[in-house]
Amino acid sequence: MGRLPPWYLVLLAAEGLQRLRELRISAAREAAVTGRQAARARYPLMVALHVALFALPPLEIAACRRQPRGAPGWAAVLAAATGLRWWSISSLGPWWNVRAVVPDGLDPVTAGPYRHIRHPNYVAVALEFLALPMAGGAWLSALGLSALNAVLLWDRVRAEERLLAAVPGYEAAFKGRARFIPGLF
Repeated sequence: MGRLPPWYLVLLAAEGLQRLRELRISAAREAAVTGRQAARARYPLMVALHVALFALPPLEIAACRRQPRGAPGWAAVLAAATGLRWWSISSLGPWWNVRAVVPDGLDPVTAGPYRHIRHPNYVAVALEFLALPMAGGAWLSALGLSALNAVLLWDRVRAEERLLAAVPGYEAAFKGRARFIPGLF
């Protein structure tokens, strides 16, 4: 069994604390609104997957004696993803929450990263699922967790967009805007 690099433990802890902060913010915002939750049945699976993001990479690194390759680059991707996530959260303001509850009376948000794409928060999540394991050299975790995340997000995005389509002005505000990558699809 190999040892985890101390800097990787610090990185995991920093990301974990950020997730706990997000949960606290989300709980307060969810308590203040009423609405419908997208893909409610999949939410426990998403929670389990996010817990696995913090559990599996360290296990792979220790058990397989993985060595980080390109750690500074992956840490930069992780920092950019975190920045995009917080930009998305602040742009959505009181409407953002982790359960994808689409609030009654929602006004479409087209500021911040939403000027360019429909779902910047999910882009950030996908990048985090790749970068956090890869920073420590856990490439199997990165591939497996990213694939599972893609499957769950595909379902969640479709369900969320069905709810958003019922929001007055949403379709007009986002017509022609890509879901994830500007200028693509």
